[in-house]
Amino acid sequence: MATALEVGKKLVDLCKQGKHLEAIESLYSPNIVSIEVRGSEKIPARMQGLNAVLEKGKWWTENHTVHGGNVQGPYPHGDRFIVRFDFDVTPKTGPMAGKRFKMEEAGLYTVHDGKITQEEFFYHMGP
Repeated sequence: MATALEVGKKLVDLCKQGKHLEAIESLYSPNIVSIEVRGSEKIPARMQGLNAVLEKGKWWTENHTVHGGNVQGPYPHGDRFIVRFDFDVTPKTGPMAGKRFKMEEAGLYTVHDGKITQEEFFYHMGP
């Protein structure tokens, strides 16, 4: 069974290759819990289940142009690890549509039985 560090290394490797959806499909538990800083009608702050998290990932891909980015980590601690993301992105929809900006985010992941069971994201959304 894969450790949190091993799962984290696989996640970082796939994300560096731009394979975010493949990472979700292969590394996440069917009962994954995903927690964002904020939610909306389309994407609630708390989601549960592999299909819901895959749909959130597809929504991100379809609604943003990613010009570049960086993934750092994993930084392990027991059954958890942190990954740091930097994105250069332009949203295609919403109030920021067409406005290119840089986004920094950290994800805290919990691993049980070799699968990610929870992801929680931390980022600042304003002045």
